[in-house]
Amino acid sequence: MPEASSVPRALAGSERGAETGTRARVARLILEKGPITASSLGERLGLTPAAIRRHLDNLTGEGMVESRDARPHGGQRRRGRPAKVFAITEAGRDAFVHAYDDLATSALRFLSETAGAGAVGEFARSQVADLERRYRPLLDAVPPEQRVRLLAEALSNDGYAATAGRAPAPGGGDQLCQHHCPVAHVAAEFPQLCEAEVEAFSRLLGTPVRRLATIAHGDGVCTTHVTPRGDVAGGDSQTPASEAIRQGAGGSVHHKDT
Repeated sequence: MPEASSVPRALAGSERGAETGTRARVARLILEKGPITASSLGERLGLTPAAIRRHLDNLTGEGMVESRDARPHGGQRRRGRPAKVFAITEAGRDAFVHAYDDLATSALRFLSETAGAGAVGEFARSQVADLERRYRPLLDAVPPEQRVRLLAEALSNDGYAATAGRAPAPGGGDQLCQHHCPVAHVAAEFPQLCEAEVEAFSRLLGTPVRRLATIAHGDGVCTTHVTPRGDVAGGDSQTPASEAIRQGAGGSVHHKDT
């Protein structure tokens, strides 16, 4: 699969130098860790409150990020002004999208029309095969309980801004969140790309996985539930990837990142 650009196109034009580079880092950190407070951004990037505020004001003015009230922990509202957190907007996410979406979509349409939908699925599996081949030695070298975290790190290195954590849903398991998808616009029309990716994750982790939400279908994060290795028999964990994607694409999910 293509790699993501590390700098949004909107930030790479008229402005140059360190200011642009720092603003791109702010935007990417919001993409990966958001919603996030200004103070947390400043601490992670080593910026003063004034500097982080300047970048946030510019990114907000450009429509790249938006501010919202933070949700209180435990559902209890605190007195005073609610804390603000910053999240990436759809326009901000689009700025990270690979430049050749239109060409890729046209090519897959041609493939589907001339060779059938099955050929698109074969193409998707062939693309994911390279990812699986590169990740296999890394994941096989660690105990099963560490594989989800290592998979997230490997995906992040390939531009997917992935995180891993314990699943909040009943039944336990792990949750893999991809905050960026380089092929989201293409996958919106060709879900075979998502299906092939989910099937590869299952093989790499050695346990069934289920895609709960996808950026391609309008969700904020691609969220994948990883079944506990001891619970692989029966139940929803055996839902085929294609059906799981269709089931999960219609609704939002709560995701917990670490």
